[in-house]
Amino acid sequence: MFQSVDEVIAGLGTQKYLCNKNVATVVYLGVSLQKPLLVEGPAGVGKTELGKVLADSLGLELIRLQCYEGLDEAKALYEWEYAKQLLYTQILKDKMGEILQGAKTLQEAVDQVAKQDGVFFSDKFLLPRPLLRALLSEKPVVLLIDEIDKSDSEFEAFLLEVLSDFQITVPEIGTLKAKHIPLVVLTSNNSREVSDALKRRCLHLFLDFPDPEREKEIIKLKVPNVGDKLADEVVRLLHRLRKLDLKKTPSISESLDWVRALTLLNIKDLDNELVEQTMAALMKYEADIRKAHQELKSYLAEKQARNPAAGDDKDHLH
Repeated sequence: MFQSVDEVIAGLGTQKYLCNKNVATVVYLGVSLQKPLLVEGPAGVGKTELGKVLADSLGLELIRLQCYEGLDEAKALYEWEYAKQLLYTQILKDKMGEILQGAKTLQEAVDQVAKQDGVFFSDKFLLPRPLLRALLSEKPVVLLIDEIDKSDSEFEAFLLEVLSDFQITVPEIGTLKAKHIPLVVLTSNNSREVSDALKRRCLHLFLDFPDPEREKEIIKLKVPNVGDKLADEVVRLLHRLRKLDLKKTPSISESLDWVRALTLLNIKDLDNELVEQTMAALMKYEADIRKAHQELKSYLAEKQARNPAAGDDKDHLH
């Protein structure tokens, strides 16, 4: 495990995840105190990625639970393998006949069968889902509960018990306690407010879009063949675009896709006439693409006004 905040920064850095001291401090405290991390912020700022790189940097298995409306305990915790139980029943049919042989009434037969519940309701027939897998794992794991805000309040209430005691009760078996307390990372896009009860059980971390300098670092790290000039211009335009009224603000991953597309076409700066044709890699809605085209034209016009000679130096596809 991490021994200091600096180790967190270095460890995540080995997975090409750049974080500041604030993020590293919260992660360090969460790991050291074994407290769940509730990571909130807009979509596409690296919340889910934080859980993934945390697992990779510590050499732990990542178990992910993707939340959605209608998610219930059965899908998150465990299910009984009824088909397997039925198969075993068929195989043991003759043995069941011996058990029921002395029963004179239906009630006696039911009572005899009930005594065998422990055979058919055991961990042999238990199908663990992500939460139970994390609790029963023989080694420590990172449990990523992704987009908790998309789940129902009822599921969130159920989750409180798991995060408080790290144990669950299976009526047919009993209470199952965690062999190792997992490192829990919950993410939320703030589509709804999560309860105060859940927040009390977690350390809170808010991730926002990075500042221009940090975003340029990320681009240079993830797309090492990008030129400095293109990286500078992309970051300036991105921060202008994110201030617009868009249906979907471009995320960091979409920004990286766009930069990769630009470098693939050998585009050195945003003056190139091919730039507008690559906007589909950045924007996902036609209305947003049109707004991005207008903002690009404004950006280039301002650039031309500051440096008239730049208009004569355009890059072309080779």
